[in-house]
Amino acid sequence: MTSARERPRQDRDGARHLDSSEIASVESVLPGEGRLAPRSWWDSDAPSLLLDGSWKFHFSPDAAGLTIGFEEPGHDDAEWDLLPVPSVWQLAGLPAKPRYSPPAYTNVIYPFPVDPPHVPDANPTGEYRVSFDGPEGWPAGRRVLRFEGVDSHATVWLNGVLLGWSTGSRLAAEFDVTDVLRPGENVLAVRVRQWSAASYLEDQDMWWVSGIFRSVSLLCRPAGAPSDVFVHADFEAATGTGVLTVDATDAAGSPVAGRLDFPDLGLAGADAAVAHPLPGVRPWTAETPVLYDGTLTSDTEVITLRVGFRRVELRDGLLQVNGVPLLLRGVNRHEWDPETGRTISLETMRQDIALMKQHNINAVRTSHYPPDRRFLDLCDEWGLWVIDECDLETHGFFLNEWRNNPSDEPMWQPALLDRMQRTVERDKNHPSIILWSLGNESGVGRNLSAMARWVKSRDSSRLVHYEGDWDSGDVDVYSRMYADVPEVEQIGLLTESAAATDELDAHRRSLPFLLCEYAHAMGNGPGGLTEYQDLFDAHPRLQGGFVWEWLDQAITARNADGDDYFAYGGDFGEPVHDGNFITDGLLFPDRTPSPGLLEFKKVIAPVKLTIDPQTRAVRIDNRHDFLDTSGFTLDWLLEDSGARVDSGTMAMPLLAAGESATVGWPAELTAAAALLPAGTTPPGTHGERWISVTARLAADQPWATAGHEIAWQQAQVEFPAGPDRRLAAPSSARQSRHGSIGPVTIDPRTGLLAAVGDLAVHDARVTLWRAPTDNDHGIPHTERDTGKSMDTRWRAMGLHRLQHKLIDLEVGDQEITSTYHVGPAGSDQRAVVAYRWTSAEPDEAHLAMKVDPPAGWPVLPRVGLALELPGRLQHLDWFGLGPGEAYPDTTTAVRVGRFASDLAGLQTPYVFPQENGNRRSVRWASLTDSGAGILLIGDPLIDVTVRPWSSAALAEARHPDELTPDGFVHLDIDAAVGGVGTAACGPGVLPAYEITGPVTLQLRLRLVGADEG
Repeated sequence: MTSARERPRQDRDGARHLDSSEIASVESVLPGEGRLAPRSWWDSDAPSLLLDGSWKFHFSPDAAGLTIGFEEPGHDDAEWDLLPVPSVWQLAGLPAKPRYSPPAYTNVIYPFPVDPPHVPDANPTGEYRVSFDGPEGWPAGRRVLRFEGVDSHATVWLNGVLLGWSTGSRLAAEFDVTDVLRPGENVLAVRVRQWSAASYLEDQDMWWVSGIFRSVSLLCRPAGAPSDVFVHADFEAATGTGVLTVDATDAAGSPVAGRLDFPDLGLAGADAAVAHPLPGVRPWTAETPVLYDGTLTSDTEVITLRVGFRRVELRDGLLQVNGVPLLLRGVNRHEWDPETGRTISLETMRQDIALMKQHNINAVRTSHYPPDRRFLDLCDEWGLWVIDECDLETHGFFLNEWRNNPSDEPMWQPALLDRMQRTVERDKNHPSIILWSLGNESGVGRNLSAMARWVKSRDSSRLVHYEGDWDSGDVDVYSRMYADVPEVEQIGLLTESAAATDELDAHRRSLPFLLCEYAHAMGNGPGGLTEYQDLFDAHPRLQGGFVWEWLDQAITARNADGDDYFAYGGDFGEPVHDGNFITDGLLFPDRTPSPGLLEFKKVIAPVKLTIDPQTRAVRIDNRHDFLDTSGFTLDWLLEDSGARVDSGTMAMPLLAAGESATVGWPAELTAAAALLPAGTTPPGTHGERWISVTARLAADQPWATAGHEIAWQQAQVEFPAGPDRRLAAPSSARQSRHGSIGPVTIDPRTGLLAAVGDLAVHDARVTLWRAPTDNDHGIPHTERDTGKSMDTRWRAMGLHRLQHKLIDLEVGDQEITSTYHVGPAGSDQRAVVAYRWTSAEPDEAHLAMKVDPPAGWPVLPRVGLALELPGRLQHLDWFGLGPGEAYPDTTTAVRVGRFASDLAGLQTPYVFPQENGNRRSVRWASLTDSGAGILLIGDPLIDVTVRPWSSAALAEARHPDELTPDGFVHLDIDAAVGGVGTAACGPGVLPAYEITGPVTLQLRLRLVGADEG
């Protein structure tokens, strides 16, 4: 591009064409032309004009439909559409249908041929126009046009004058418009192309969507005011002294005089360029986010600053802040909203951070690009440790063995350095940022090394992160994704495999370790969080990790019946897509917490409570890095079989971060725990007494109100001896006779359960299969990896299509035993299943079902009895773990209690339908209609799942709206349920949570009348 004032080329015959230099810029490996140097962002008294609103918009699927001369002020755009700015055009028209080009999702694969720097001729393009009045009364100085984010290539004109072009979608771009802006009406025109050479640098795991998706503004930069400001707020923990220096520079990098005024620091008119020691400052941490408000005043501008004092360093092989090693309990966060896409409101950002804080999360990795700058303001204010990641990922080159990867090709170095520089320069004044990340999944190469060198030369106050090079030669932390528990333990013990050279190995072993991604939160899961956290607690080198990821990145769409649902890859007709791999968050798309987030909150709780009923004491471990316990309260609750006996408060000892103490129970709790049973024992069961202790916020916080639960723990108290309370036999109970055991009727032809009282059982047989979870579909990243998913192995063995052959049936007066061979068609592998029904009383039947699988079968997803019952049974009341779902490796967040729900409340609405809703360690459960139905009593424990559709239907559905009740209630009563793991993108189920060998289900079954239970 040769001139800032070029117009479309005009032939001798008057025909006009697109500017060839503008066309060439689309496939240029340079980051842009005509932009101003990147700088930090600040608020000031300098005037500005926000240009957000409804812009005129014209869409073309390719270059043939582009509008010649659309940038001219007089161009007639009366017939153009209106499109909000900021927004992405692919979501316009939804949920009904995309008005322009549809959104597309891929994880690794580029949705176009990998032919850098070329892009397809079919290049969806949006042309934008907006008119605004030139500001009046602004002071002398430069006028700057600022774009906060445009995807992926923007060419910009003002009043028909070409300002330049820019790439780097999630990075700010500024243009000097001083000589072009005029009084009265001005016309800003922007041509945005979806594909450009820069798209090869933006292969992040997210939707491909385009447009001006962040704000646009016109800024006044007063003459004599700084062009850039760099705040240095160091903290010396040993003396409690902060040191404040502010570098204010002009466009040439020369100092600009400025005065600092910070009333709370005792600074008034202080020289900004001088280092100011400030004894007794309160340091900034994510747990104590102290900010000092002040101003930097030049001759022509007053800049508002919010300063947090802290020191980030690599010391003694650990990531330390203010002299304290950190333990990061983090998440990876993409910016997404199911209705507005990558355009996020301030209210949504507040909601995200509030939810993170409410769920004990203390860190966020901005995967895989810098976020909206306002999000970082909130991280500073409310307190989160931040890894700020550069807008870089070239993952698709992996599929071609990293050939021509921009990370190592010299021609791409200016673009990669530009992205890193724009990341650091914009965000460098945020105390919440403790690491700069070079990007994500971009292989290795000289350009990444150049980025790391530049960062360290520009900002030595933070550490540098990058996961893609496991030898870690350019970085300050050893970072990995999805390493399994055994390998993480080896890293904690410094016994991991060696790096490529002795020098690199020595360097890497001197670094702290982070899991920048782990516990892939896709669908039902992640399982095994506790094992990771135990390792983080045990080994100082292991400084935590970041769960992938925060939110299910679905899109609100509408089906043919007019019902809204959440769409994922492939739902918009994309020829290449990665399905529902985009829905892998701890939050559902509407930002409702998933069971996985509740599990994570409990596992990472910063206050650990341990109850010892024998000594009548509670141990409190303050696992915060900086915060003492003065801001928390303790309360207790005593329950008998899930019914409240008594409750109260207990003193929270004042513990500094890292300290522990043991406190005795208060007298009222000790007295209550010694009471006789309160008469709440359910029918046919023995009672259990449980004490719960909860730590809560003592006062309101910006992100939660007083009383918010931080941590809790339960312990069983010895229950005083008492009678085994039973109900009298219901009037409808059958007396024992041939083919019946207590209240149950056994079909004499099949040996299967046919009825419970007058309640027909339409089917009852062993089940060894579940509707696969997303993790069951995944291939685990472990040494035990077979190269096949669990679902593939289960289906290969035919577990989803088992047939039953009755081998033996013995019927007695008080006992019926039936034995079956259970196996799939075409296989000689079979399980032996024996049902033994007995009864000592006329109102109760006891089942012992033994399942002996063959040695050749894989680990099983479940072992239990599946019943089809009348559809009127819509209410479940149970005593066991709850209130939410749980599986063997996701039981931390559920507690023992008595719970109740209708069928709808028992289903977990994963975006992709799958196994869900299991209630674990159930002592008893009643499934009723208006109080009448059946009572199940575990002997001692069972798992229970209740659905209005079958597991087969659940497995066939691709979206929840495809699931409709079939008229039956499907009850699974399980003796064993397999773990869920995290194999959708990570390790599989740990051996401790797998089902192998013979399993026996034991339970008692009774009728419940309308006036009983």
